[in-house]
Formats: sequence, C-alpha cells, structure tokens
Amino acid sequence: MIRLIGYFFGIGAVFFLAVAGAVALYLGSVTKDLPDYEVLNSYAPPVTTRVHAGNGALMAEYARERRLYLPIQAIPDRVKAAFLSAEDKNFYQHPGVDVTGLFRAIVTNLQNMGSGRRPVGASTITQQVAKNFLLSSDQTIDRKVKEAILSFRIEQAYSKDRILELYLNEIFFGLNSYGIAGAALTYFDKSVTELTIAETAYLAALPKGPSNYHPFRRTEAAIERRNWVIDRMVENGYVTQSDGAEAKAQPLGVTPRHRGSYLFASEFFSEEVRRQIIERYGDNALYEGGLSVRTSLDPRIQVAARKALQHGLINYDERRGFHGPIKTIEIGGDWGVELAKVDTLSDVPEWKLAVVLAVDDGGADIGLQPSKEASGKVVEERVTGRIDAKAMTWAYRSAKGDRKTAKSPAGVFSAGDVVYVEPAEDGTYRLRQPPKVQGGLVAMDPHTGRVLAMVGGFSYSQSQFNRASQAMRQPGSSFKPFVYAAALDNGYTPASVIMDAPIEIVAGGQVWRPQNYGGGAAGPSTLRLGIERSRNLMTVRLANDMGMNLVAEYAERFGIYDKMYPVLAMSLGSGETTVLRMVSAYSVLANGGKQIKPSLIDRIQDRYGKTIFRHEERTCEDCNANDWENQEEPTLVDNREQVLDPMTAYQITSMMEGVVTRGTAAGKIKLDRPTAGKTGTTNDEKDAWFVGYTPDLVAGLYIGFDNPAPLGRGGTGGSLAAPIFNEFMQAALEGTRPTKFIVPEGMKFIAVNRKTGMEAFEGEPDTIMEAFKPGTGPASVFSVIGGEDYASPEEILKSSPQANQAVTGGSGGLF
Repeated sequence: MIRLIGYFFGIGAVFFLAVAGAVALYLGSVTKDLPDYEVLNSYAPPVTTRVHAGNGALMAEYARERRLYLPIQAIPDRVKAAFLSAEDKNFYQHPGVDVTGLFRAIVTNLQNMGSGRRPVGASTITQQVAKNFLLSSDQTIDRKVKEAILSFRIEQAYSKDRILELYLNEIFFGLNSYGIAGAALTYFDKSVTELTIAETAYLAALPKGPSNYHPFRRTEAAIERRNWVIDRMVENGYVTQSDGAEAKAQPLGVTPRHRGSYLFASEFFSEEVRRQIIERYGDNALYEGGLSVRTSLDPRIQVAARKALQHGLINYDERRGFHGPIKTIEIGGDWGVELAKVDTLSDVPEWKLAVVLAVDDGGADIGLQPSKEASGKVVEERVTGRIDAKAMTWAYRSAKGDRKTAKSPAGVFSAGDVVYVEPAEDGTYRLRQPPKVQGGLVAMDPHTGRVLAMVGGFSYSQSQFNRASQAMRQPGSSFKPFVYAAALDNGYTPASVIMDAPIEIVAGGQVWRPQNYGGGAAGPSTLRLGIERSRNLMTVRLANDMGMNLVAEYAERFGIYDKMYPVLAMSLGSGETTVLRMVSAYSVLANGGKQIKPSLIDRIQDRYGKTIFRHEERTCEDCNANDWENQEEPTLVDNREQVLDPMTAYQITSMMEGVVTRGTAAGKIKLDRPTAGKTGTTNDEKDAWFVGYTPDLVAGLYIGFDNPAPLGRGGTGGSLAAPIFNEFMQAALEGTRPTKFIVPEGMKFIAVNRKTGMEAFEGEPDTIMEAFKPGTGPASVFSVIGGEDYASPEEILKSSPQANQAVTGGSGGLF
C-alpha cells in the first residue's frame, strides 16, 4: 500500500513539475514583451483647451476628447463610491485581481452557458487601467493573463488613490466625453461637485457600454442600469435607503452641454482665437494640449458691437425691400413638424422662425417654430401669433430687382411661407430677414492693442467668414489721415494750403482724372479742410508733392499694408486691407504715436499652469516690492517703438475732430466727449467705412456686399457707417468718465483763418485755433501747394469763386 501511495505521489509530483514548467514557460513567453507600466508616471492624456473672456467667462472649448483632468483630491467621495460600487467594490482590499470576484464570475458564466447571456466580467479597476493604458482590447487569454500580471505590478508601484485617479480621468463615457469631469459637463453641464446621487450613479453606469445606456435612444435601459448602481451604493453603505429610493425616482435629467461658443455674441472672436492658436502652436496643442487661454474680449462691449452692427445692416437691408420667404412648406398637416426641420440662425435668439398660416389686408397669422428637446424630439406645444401690416410696410417693395411693390401683406406673403419674426412690445411680431449686405467691426484699447470686441458679420451661423479680420477691402477715404500724417511729420502744417482743382495723371500711356465725391472743386484749401471734407483732389496733389514712396513708408509703418505699391491712386485708399489693421493704425494716432501690436489673446497657459504666452510686454521692476519704504511709485517701462511724432499724432487727431463736428460725419456722431474719426467711401459706393476714437477706445467698421456691388444712392461712410459707430460708442462708453486728448508738451495754438490758413487778426470771423509744432506756424505769405499749374495768384482765385470770396474777405496781404 505504501509502495502504491509512493507510486502515485511520484506520478503526481512529475505531473505537477511538468505543469509548473509549462506554466512557467507560458508566463515567461507572455511577460517578455509586457509594456513598461512606469509610463503611467508620465501620463498626459488629451485635455480640452478652454478659452475665456477678459472677465473669466468661458467662451469656447476645443477638444478631440472632451476631458478635464482632475486630481483624486478634487473628486468627491460620492463619485468615487458610485464607481467602486459599479465596477470594483473590493478595490481598496484586493492586490490588483479580485480572486473572490473572479471565482464568482466563473461560476456565474458556467451556470449561464447555453442561455445566450453575455459573459460576466470580473476585471478590477486596476485591470481596466492596465488594459486601457498598456494593452489592447482583444478578447484573448493571453491579454487577460498580461492584464493580471500588470495589475499586480501596478499595485506594487502606485497607491490605490493614484490608480483610481488614472481610471476616473481616462475612461470613455460616450458623447465624445472622457474622464469624470468632462462627462459631468457633457451630460449635466455641471462640475463633479454639483452632481446628485442619481446623476453620479448614471455616469458610473456608462463605462460598461455608453451606447447601451444612451440617455435618449435607450432611456429605459439607462434608468435600469442607473438604479442598479444606486442599489449597489445602498448595499455597500455609501447611501442611505431613503436617499437611494429618492434618487431612483428621479428622471435621468440629462441636458447635453452646448458645443462651440458658450458666451453670447462671441463666435467670431472665438473662431479668430482658434485660428491664431493653431497658427502659433498647431492643431494638437489646441485640441489635445489642455491650454487655458485668456482673451482680451470684453463681453459688454462685444454685445454692444454686435447690436450696433446688426442694427445698421438691418436698417440698410430693409430700405432695399423684401428678399422673399426662407422657404415654403406644406401647412395642411402638422406644420410644426415641418417647420422644426428648417435650420435657424442659432446665434440670433431674438428672432424666431415662423410659417405664414393665413394672410389678410391687416396682417398675417403665423405659427412659430416649436422648440426641441435635447434628444431632438419636437415639443408638442404649438404657438401662434400675428404680424400687423404696420410692422411690415418695408416689405411691400421687392428687393429682387424687379421693383415690384405690394399694397398689403397679401401681396407679400402666401400661406406656407417661412419667415423670420421678432417679438414686439405689444405682443405681436415684426417681420425680419437676414440681410444680404455684410460688414465687420473691431474695437480696441489704443494704449495696449487689446481687441475688446470683434464682429465679423451679421451672424456667425449665417456665415463663418470673419469680415473684421479676413475680408480684404478698400478703405477709401479712411486711409487719408495717414497721407496727411506723413505730410505733418515732414514739414507741412494743418494750415498749409493745397490746391483743390482738377488734375490729370499720365502713367503708362493712360490718363487718370480723379474726382471729388460729388464732383466740383473748392480751390485753395487748408489741410484741415481737406481732411474734414475728404477732398480727393487735394489728397492726390499732397501725395504727389510729398512723393508716394514716403506715403507708402508710413502706411507700412502703421501696419495698414505689408507692402504698399507707391502709386498715387493708393493715396485715396484703393489698396485692400482689413478692419483690424485699420483700427490698429488709428490706435497709433490715438495713443500719441506708439507702435501697436493688436492682440485678441492676453495670456496662454499650458496644462500645468505655466504661462507660455503673454501679450503685455511692458515691464515694472518695482511693482513687487515687499515693503513700503517711502520709495517712488513704480512705473511701467514702455519700450514700444515711437512710430509717429506725438505732436503729429495730436495734430491729425485735432483735424479729425473737425471731421466729426464739421466735416463728412457732422451730425452723425453724438458723444459726450472728444471724438476723432474719418469716413470712407470707395468708388461706386461699394464700401462705406468709419474709423474713429476717443482718448481710450478706438473702433472701426465697414459695410459692403461680400461680392462688392454698389450700395446705392447715399451709401457713404457718413450716412451708413458713422451712425453705427455712434450707436456702438454710446453703449460701449456708457458709465465711463470723459477724458480729453493729451496735448504734447511744447505744442502751441494760434488762431488762423479757417479757409486761408493764415494767422487771423483779432475779431476776425471764421477762425479756428490750430495746433503747431515748435518752430512752425501759419504762413505769412499766401502760397498754394499744387498751384503751379496756374500762371498767377489771380488765376488761382479765378479757378474758384469760393476761394476768391474767402481771400478777398480775409486779413489782407494774402500774396
């Protein structure tokens, strides 16, 4: 018997050694190519880049994987409890593999064999970390063995909290959200600290299969799985029985977070920031780098800019007539369903889509587009309203070019027409339409170059093309201040007299005959009058007298053009540039001649909080003193280049104040503070500009069709653009203290005759206090630049009765 026992023991020992050897060989072959788990030390997952306004408000997020990384200390205990209950209740006790759970899963799967049920898994959180970070998702024995071995090693190398932190920040929750922080925002628009028990349980249910528990497509399954997680939380003692029952009674309450821009009216600004970040750092940095971007946008000023530009575009467009309905739908059945399918301008919430249900001479009955749930399901409520005839008289004229006019709403609408409407104060609706004309507006701090507002068109939803920064347009007469600035910087004065008379330029065998807007000529006129009244002939003669190479040098110095072709036509703004560049150039005039680097971004930080870009280049060495020891107040050291004489900047500013008070913008700008600016109107009235400034804010805009076409009679900068500037500045400057333009030290003021530019005698009418640099002053002898085409002073006077009257009524001794 003993020999038999020994025999079987020997066989068993040999078999055991053989099995052990085979297992050892297998494990050796499996583990020789195991990935290095130490890479978890340098874990840097793709993280969402967030863009903020100047006041910290969230503007936009950009990510391939919507993830915000949270350290374990920032994750609430309730959230941890939900995931432990759903995935691995023994997480803090097992060594990486839960043997008890594994045995239970094996038994359950054996019992379910042949039933068609999906096999029950037993992976711990540690095993899931090993799989997600280091292995593939292949359903093989080799992968499961590697997963278990790596789990043991990970548990030995890292703390439980670190492993749980990696898991909660890596897992996929569906709807392109990764990590618990991203999921909380995506599904409930909340931070993790704000999640309820029910919401936490639902998120903990998702990692098993986000598509299986989709909140809208598989709502019942989602609620069932959520409630299962809540039961496990109660069972494990994390939640009381009553709280669990209350949580299970709640609906899912999923409210997917809005994508794209989160701050009202900021879409054009956000998109420009996005383009700049990609240009500077590349796609991966934007969509995976987790950058924190603080922009210069001022939300209040941005809203004012949007409102003013939209008002101007709508007013112009409605004067041209009605374009017709957006489309026409059948209203015989449920018109709400059909109307809900029509895309709307999502960034113009003031407007609603409506379908015309019936029309009569007094107006039109309409049905408003029904709202949709987050799932996309149309809400059953149907809301109707009415457009009164008096609120749509502008639409009686057709804007399609056939000049047909209607006499009542019945001549404008038909039942089934889809149109835009806006609620009126009396409970009715006004007819609206997206304008065909477009434009761009930029507002900037002239002292720093910070762009405070940018509007690139009527609606970002209508067109994503940014007309403030991307549209290359002719600035027209709004370019003239830089011609005059070049002159004032090179020996001319505001009282210098230029001949305003016809001129012919022969080049390349062709003759160019520029004309003043509206025709005519005023004869000899001062530089001030030339810019106030925007005289083209004077500007051409002045540029010709200076030389266009000098004008081109100044235009490039101010950043209007990268390379300006030095031909005389360019002096009238025939080159193409952007609103952003023009506003930057005017900022140099406003700040006393300091170079401006326009910027939409104040600061960029990487995912670790390190600043990698800062717009502010000024330094303050003594600003961080630890103690007050009666030292001098610290000052900011401004090393920016002085690109224009401060006195010249003041002179041109003073002259452009005249544009606002007496010139081409007279009566259009009504601000309670000093304001300078210049209108601009291009050939055939294809673009209307106004760029202007107060001591602390510069703004500029243009109006024009995307495919340049005449704006029509009166389509000038003074009549179209200046009122928009006025509306914007009134809103933007509301509540701020008026200040004056700084007069450079040494500047002297002398009374001169407004028309002749010569020093005025006491009591002389029609005089103005003109600013002169030291060593300069009004001419003592009347002379006219560009008057060499005339044989004598008498001929000069004869060329312009207006000039003759001004001279003979002057102070005498003019020649």
